[in-house]
Amino acid sequence: MSRKHPIISITGSSGAGTTSVKKTFEQIFFREKVNAAYIEGDAFHRYDRAEMRTQMAKEAERGNKHFSHFSPETNLFEELERAFRDYGETGTATTRHYVHDAEESALHGAAPGTFTDWKQLPENSDLLFYEGLHGAVVTDKVNVARYADLKIGVVPVINLEWIQKLHRDRSARGYSTEAVTDTILRRMPDYIHYICPQFTETDINFQRVPTVDTSNPFIARWIPTPDESMVVIRFKNPRGIDFPYLLSMLPQSWMSRANSIVCPGAKLDLAMQLILTPLIMQLIERKRSLK
Repeated sequence: MSRKHPIISITGSSGAGTTSVKKTFEQIFFREKVNAAYIEGDAFHRYDRAEMRTQMAKEAERGNKHFSHFSPETNLFEELERAFRDYGETGTATTRHYVHDAEESALHGAAPGTFTDWKQLPENSDLLFYEGLHGAVVTDKVNVARYADLKIGVVPVINLEWIQKLHRDRSARGYSTEAVTDTILRRMPDYIHYICPQFTETDINFQRVPTVDTSNPFIARWIPTPDESMVVIRFKNPRGIDFPYLLSMLPQSWMSRANSIVCPGAKLDLAMQLILTPLIMQLIERKRSLK
C-alpha cells in the first residue's frame, strides 16, 4: 500500500452492480475535487471476444467444461498486479480499454470486442480507482489485494446474482435461459475458487439481499427492486466506524453483528456516500500531508 499514491479497488462478479458503485465514487470524486485515474478489470482479460470464443471451443473439445473469464488462464493477473504495484510506487501504470460496443468503439477507435493499445495512465492523479472482477485476487503466484489501500466488495446473494445475469443476458444479448444456465454452470468452479475468496480480503462488503421469493431464479419474471431488498454492509475492521451516526442517518437500519449494518436497499447510495467519503478523504489527506 502507498501513502503517496493510494489505490481504491472495487471488486464484484459480473452483474453484481459494480458499475453503479463506480458512479457513486465518481460523484464523491467530483464533489470533493479528487482527480482519479481509472483501471477497468476488463482491460486485463487475456483474450478478446473472438479469441475467447475460439479458446472456449478448444477447451470444450479437450473436455474442459469450466473455462471462464474468472480464472488465471483467461486473465493477465501478473500484469494487473504490476499495474497496482507500479502505481503505488510511481503514481502511474500501464493499462488499456476493452471495447464493449459501438458507442465505445467510436470513442476509442477500436472494433467492439477488442482491446485498445496499452498506454500509460495520466500523471499527477490523486488516486487510482479499479473496478472489475479481480481487484482483491490472491493466488499462489500473485497478490493483487496487498497493493490496494481501500478494497470494496460488491456482491448480491447468489440467487439474486443469477436473476440479474439471466435478465441481462436474455434482454441485452438475446441468449436463451438454457444458454445462460450453461454459462452459470461453466463458471461455477472458477467463481468458487477465484471470486468468492476475494470478499474475505476486502475492507467493506456491500451485499444486496432480496426480501421477496427468489427460490427459483430461472423462472423469475423480474429483478427484485431496491425497495424489495436489504443491504448487508460488513466492515472487516470496525474500529473507528461511527455506527451510531450511520444508524441515525440510515432510517430503518440496524446492526446485525458487531461489524455489520443492515439497511434498506433504496438507501445503498446514501450508505456508500456516508461511509466512503470520509475514507476517501483520509487517503487524500494522508497523501497531501507528505507534500
